[in-house]
Amino acid sequence: MATWGLLLERNIGERQGLTWSVGVMEHVEGTREEALALLRERVDGFDPGLFQAVRRRVVYREGDGFLVIVEVRFGWHRHYRFRAVEVVSDSAPPPPDPEPPSPPEPVPVPSRRRPAPAPQPPPPPKDWDADVPDRPAWLGRDDLT
Repeated sequence: MATWGLLLERNIGERQGLTWSVGVMEHVEGTREEALALLRERVDGFDPGLFQAVRRRVVYREGDGFLVIVEVRFGWHRHYRFRAVEVVSDSAPPPPDPEPPSPPEPVPVPSRRRPAPAPQPPPPPKDWDADVPDRPAWLGRDDLT
């Protein structure tokens, strides 16, 4: 079974000039047709993340890949190449996928609830008027006019 790299080629940079950038989206095992089918899914779901509204998007099929041309405001165009390429050799292949870990032992979770407080007797009714005098101190004073 062959290993295929799904590549995305695009221009990056703006003011200093555009530069080609190539990135590997992922590696897949399978036939050429399976790799192209998966690549087509990536092309259909691709969002270029442009700050401008996309006016038109055209997808072309070319050899082992696709060419996507995106037209934005003012007639500017961006293009992206998606390719499925077979991995012939790799000096540092990625490590194999680790065995999925076994489910952990259930750990008892301590309760975060506080124990209910012991019921206390209600406080005695308060006499709200106990500290209020029957006759205010200012009543009957002649010096307050």
